Amino acid sequence: MKVLITGGTVFVSRRIAEFFCTSGNEVFVLNRNTRAQVPGVQLIQADRHSLVPDSLSGYDFDSVIDVCAYREEDARILSSALGKNFSGEFIFISSSAVYPETNIQPFSENQQCGANSVWGDYGTNKILCEKYYSSVFPNTYIIRPPYLYGQGNNVYREAFAFDCADFNRTFYLPENGSMKMQFFHIDDLCRFIHILLERNPEQRIFNVGNAQSISVKEWVNLCYAAAGKTPAFKAVDTSVPQRNYFCFHKYEYALDVSRMSALMPETISLSAGLSKSYDWYKTHKDEVNRRDYFNYIDNELKKILSFLNCQELFVYLS
Repeated sequence: MKVLITGGTVFVSRRIAEFFCTSGNEVFVLNRNTRAQVPGVQLIQADRHSLVPDSLSGYDFDSVIDVCAYREEDARILSSALGKNFSGEFIFISSSAVYPETNIQPFSENQQCGANSVWGDYGTNKILCEKYYSSVFPNTYIIRPPYLYGQGNNVYREAFAFDCADFNRTFYLPENGSMKMQFFHIDDLCRFIHILLERNPEQRIFNVGNAQSISVKEWVNLCYAAAGKTPAFKAVDTSVPQRNYFCFHKYEYALDVSRMSALMPETISLSAGLSKSYDWYKTHKDEVNRRDYFNYIDNELKKILSFLNCQELFVYLS
C-alpha cells in the first residue's frame, strides 16, 4: 500500500510512519525536513501551507493520513494538492475537543459537535476540517481520540509525573485527585488506523480510547509505578488555577468507544503503556517540551498553600 502521512517527524505522525514502514508499506511523509526522518520513508519536502494545486496528484496514493490539519485552510490546501482524481482512503486525526462540554456523557459519534469552552478554537477548527474532508473525499474516516500518550510524546504530561517520581517529589493533586481522564496509547491508534484501511467499515466516524477512564490520582500512581516509585500526595484547593502546577486542564469527560471496540476489542493497558513510555523517556528527555511547573510549585504554590493553612488555623482557633 502506498501511504502518505502529513508530518512524520514528531510523536503521532512519526509513530504512524514507523508503524506503516515496519508493516511493509510504501510510506511517504510530507514535511519541511527540519527534523530527523523515520528510516525507510520517502520524503516529500514541502510546507503543507504552501502546496500548489495538483502537486501531489501524480503519486497515486492508496491512502492518506492527515495528522496535522488544525484549520480548514490546511484541509483545503492538502485536498487541492491531492487533486480531484484522488480516490483512495483518507484518514483524518481529529479530536474529542469537537464535542461541547454540555453534551451528555459519554460523548458518542452521533452527537452534535460544537464549541467547547475548554478547548476553544482548537476544537471548532477541527470540526471545520472534519466537515471539509468529508465533503470532498467520500472515503474519509474521522478519528476522535482523547489524551494520546506513549513513546515519543513530546507534550509534558506523563513526562511531568515521571520527573516528579525520579526526583522523589511530592505530587500536588488538584483537589482530591478524583477527576477522571481517558487515554489512548499511540500504538493502539496506529493499529486502529491499519484496521480501518484493511476492513473499510461502513461507519466513518470513530471515537477511540481505552474503554475505562481513570482518576488523576490513579494515573499518578501508575506513572510513579512505571518509574519504580510510590508517590506522596498533597491536595491543592480549587482556588489555585490547576494548569499552573498540573499538566491537564480541569475538565472531566468520557468518550463512548463501542464502535472502535467492535473492530478492535483489546487495547494496551494504561499500566503497560506507561511502562513503555517511561522506558522511552529515560533516553529521550531532550525531546519533550517541558513546562516550568516545578518553579511555580516551589516558589509560588507552597507559599499559597502555607497561607491557606494559616487562614484555616486562624478560623479554627477563633
